[in-house]
Amino acid sequence: MTAPALLTRTAPGPRLWRRLLLLGPAFVAAIAYVDPGNVAANLTAGAQHGFLLVWVLVAANAMAVLVQYQSAKLGLATGMSLPEILGRRLGTRSRRAYWLQAEVVAGATDMAEVIGGAVALNLLFGIPLLAGGVIVGAASMLLLAIQSMRGQRAFESVIITLLVVIAVGFMTGLFVNPPVPGEALTGLLPRFDGVETVLLAASMLGATVMPHAIYLHSALARDRHGLSAGVEQTTRLIRATRIDVVGALLVAGAVNIAMLLLAASSLRGVEGTDTIAGAHAAIVSALGPVVGMVFGIGLLASGLASTSVGCYAGATIMGGLLKVRIPIMLRRLITLIPALAVLGMGAEPTWALVVSQVLLSFGIPFALIPLIRLTGDREVMGVHVDSTPLRIAGICSAVLIVGLNVVLIVLTVLEA
Repeated sequence: MTAPALLTRTAPGPRLWRRLLLLGPAFVAAIAYVDPGNVAANLTAGAQHGFLLVWVLVAANAMAVLVQYQSAKLGLATGMSLPEILGRRLGTRSRRAYWLQAEVVAGATDMAEVIGGAVALNLLFGIPLLAGGVIVGAASMLLLAIQSMRGQRAFESVIITLLVVIAVGFMTGLFVNPPVPGEALTGLLPRFDGVETVLLAASMLGATVMPHAIYLHSALARDRHGLSAGVEQTTRLIRATRIDVVGALLVAGAVNIAMLLLAASSLRGVEGTDTIAGAHAAIVSALGPVVGMVFGIGLLASGLASTSVGCYAGATIMGGLLKVRIPIMLRRLITLIPALAVLGMGAEPTWALVVSQVLLSFGIPFALIPLIRLTGDREVMGVHVDSTPLRIAGICSAVLIVGLNVVLIVLTVLEA
């Protein structure tokens, strides 16, 4: 039985239960918000500046809810993904150029996630980074095979399970050594403390709002629910999607904030916390080996889930913009090469994660601005067009996100 049928039949059970059956697509997209890039940015912010930048994560998560909701709504209202719509509207050269930048961004994301998983295997079992990258790549193939053979619901179930592991892994230390509530609340006051905190804030935002998640979510919502039979049914699906998006992003946001609070309360001023390995060592020293092991397991789950979702997103981008589809396993092998090359060259993993966030910053405007324009276009969305308040909120979010990412790029160049 398809999800739309659940809404049109008089199925037994309360309406809330039927809506819960529709949950899933946003939880897959939310994996992008708890990937290894987030781990690096959040731990660094908390260890170096305490609770100062908590407000950045709160604001970024609120904007992420808005962006992901609009992406899902676009897919449901039009029956097409964002890449498919752009593929129809752009000329051949523009479409290819657009695909190239989107593919570079997806590749940079995937590289960071494979590296993060490799670092986790190194921390947990002492496996060399290059071998760890190969293992992560092979494991992600198994996850993608589930999607290919068992369908989207089975894939969603596996990803949601990994999201639970991620949440436990990154939040356990916070319960062992909780922060002082009054001090943590001071972090909700928007402020900076020098250029370095602006750079960190931009990095945190870049690690939160992910271009590939924007492209992917429109396809996930469309593929899960299929083509709507009418306006009323689409309206009900969009309402149910709000629950999906808010629930998924609340989990992701809580995990990100917990990482910063953990670093601020347990790692403040500790040397070496500017790298994931150093932060892990500090966690073990401050909170014990069990917490360190749980953290490492969470990092491994983060790498495995996010690289699988990233590969899925890349296939969605290529299919929509180039109308070319290659076997997902072949794509997994091809996109694994850059990450293994970086690990094989002996590059510092955290440095590679930082570089990937800069590349993501270039790609955000190309995903976000078309999304805001399309969901505000009545010819595209029909009766589901954004309301005026939602459109204003979308424009303000886009301006802030793009502006901060421009700052990130400029400051990174100046710091180099």
